Amino acid sequence: MSIALEQRQGLIAGDGLLPVKMAQYAKENGFDVVAISLSNDNYKQLKKYCSKVYSFCPGEVQKIEDTLVLEGIKQLTFLGKVSKTVLLKRPKFDERAIDFIKKAIRLNDDKVMLMIIEEMEKIGITILDQTLFIKNLMIPSGVLGKIQPSAEQIEDVNYGYWLAKESGKLDIGQSVIIKDKMIMAVEAIEGTDKCIKRGCKIAKKNGRIIKVAKPAQDKRFDIPAIGLRTLKTMKKYKADLIAVEAGETIIVDQEEVIKFANKNNIVVMAV
Repeated sequence: MSIALEQRQGLIAGDGLLPVKMAQYAKENGFDVVAISLSNDNYKQLKKYCSKVYSFCPGEVQKIEDTLVLEGIKQLTFLGKVSKTVLLKRPKFDERAIDFIKKAIRLNDDKVMLMIIEEMEKIGITILDQTLFIKNLMIPSGVLGKIQPSAEQIEDVNYGYWLAKESGKLDIGQSVIIKDKMIMAVEAIEGTDKCIKRGCKIAKKNGRIIKVAKPAQDKRFDIPAIGLRTLKTMKKYKADLIAVEAGETIIVDQEEVIKFANKNNIVVMAV
């Protein structure tokens, strides 16, 4: 179902380059973007493409909602990693955030995001498909670089793909680390890069990372994404392959990723 886009767009920006790319492409296509930054790592870059950038902690729910209403935002995109470990650190949690957490039956990713979307809808804000402004970053099927997978690696990819899909059904995580048809790690609260570190330390070398969309992925949140940082983590911990789901995964800095993979003998593929 198509949606008529408002000229003024809202962006809730977590870590990384993905929110910056969205703001860039939106501006290039004539949209005015107001961003709420939940991270320090891309604040300056967001200012290049957004008419306004506010900086809040994830727990400042009331300030975030008030700002969106004040700015007249009717459509909003969530992009970038916001680690759920903030729930353990409890930084600047306002009364609205604490009340929100108390109401949650479970604090797994999908439940949290669906509750947030419901709250936004109450104040007249529609959450958009994360890929709407960045469809050009979705990757098709095939090997992306010049390093081709071996038969042994393909076996691990096939096993890992099935396992990651099963894990996704339970809303545990999107990534698994496999070596020689054995499970080294399954992503949990820590995120992909830390899962790679954990699993590849056990594997010693030649760990294979498989990352997929959840079987019933809601495209308003948590689209699988990898980037140069992921590849650098792989190199550090001697992983030799990453496979992602074709047509469902974003590579932010694709040229740099392929160049780095080729240089360091890493297979990057989409299945």
